Amino acid sequence: MYEKDGEKYFIVDSHMHFWDASPENWVEGAEQYAKGWIECFHAYQGLGPAETHQPIEEFQKVSEEQLMREEFEEGHVDVAILQSTYLREWYKEGFNTAAQNGHLVEQHPDKFIVNCRFDPRDGDAGMREFEAEVEKWHPKGIKLYTAEWNGESRGYKLTDPEAYRFLERAQELGIKNVHVHKGPTIWPLDKDAFDVSDVDHAATDFQGLNFIVEHVGLPRIEDFCFMATQEPNVYAGLSVVTGGLMHARPRFHAKVMGELLFWVGEDKMLFGSDYNIWTPKWQVEGLADWDYPEGHEYDDYPRLGVDGKKKILGLNAARLYDIEVPAEYQVSAESTAPASPDDAELVEDRAVAQA
Repeated sequence: MYEKDGEKYFIVDSHMHFWDASPENWVEGAEQYAKGWIECFHAYQGLGPAETHQPIEEFQKVSEEQLMREEFEEGHVDVAILQSTYLREWYKEGFNTAAQNGHLVEQHPDKFIVNCRFDPRDGDAGMREFEAEVEKWHPKGIKLYTAEWNGESRGYKLTDPEAYRFLERAQELGIKNVHVHKGPTIWPLDKDAFDVSDVDHAATDFQGLNFIVEHVGLPRIEDFCFMATQEPNVYAGLSVVTGGLMHARPRFHAKVMGELLFWVGEDKMLFGSDYNIWTPKWQVEGLADWDYPEGHEYDDYPRLGVDGKKKILGLNAARLYDIEVPAEYQVSAESTAPASPDDAELVEDRAVAQA
């Protein structure tokens, strides 16, 4: 829980990890990729405040004790959603698997939600693995990495026929939320494999699923915004937007937030710290205090008030994941309900409203 100026915020970290990128977990013959991947993450951490930076040896594999302290004791987080990323081409036991994450859920069931994943290129064997993980962990969400390497393949699209088969099965199994990494690339993955265009197609065809686009398609922010404003079930995952830009690039952060608030709206934006790249404390505090910098170039963007910040910092994700939120953390009665399907307006409707 976070309280500021008499306002109470229920914080849901909708995008965080518990990874093992230590050298002992590197696949023999792929060490350069395993090493390069985590070093690229570590370089991104440099975009946060200096006092939060870690030595690479610590960054490669954070302890459970440190995670619990930085997320909950210091970081103001009430509930954290663990996103799974396997990267088995480079990491023997996987980078950040449902089993690794599930250990935390078993130890702290009131603090964590675990999301599973699938890779459509794994075929029937992958389907069986996915079904088994869903049966074990009962997730309401999954995390997809369309640029992940798999054998000779360096990526897939959500529109691939096999991806549709997995999405159909996910929906049958009770999955509601699909988190898709569509943003800044990480070496050695290919930037083009993170293009957001396949989300548009899939979101229309699977209207029973919510598609949370992690990192809002950066650097393709305009492409994402124009797509998300027309798709009622597409949401903006703010990991990287806050962690990567709020401290290091405040004016660019203001532009990105302004575009998201104008086109997508505060009811479809979800806070995610991207831990352990960045810790949540300074991001939560910074977002609760945030306003546009001085300058006329921000005059035509919507303002973000306390209710909007409450939605973004936790209430929107709580709605999508059926997390019970005490009454004292809710928005004021006259405010729009968080993450309501009716909050997706077409461009011309919003333009009329603002005229």
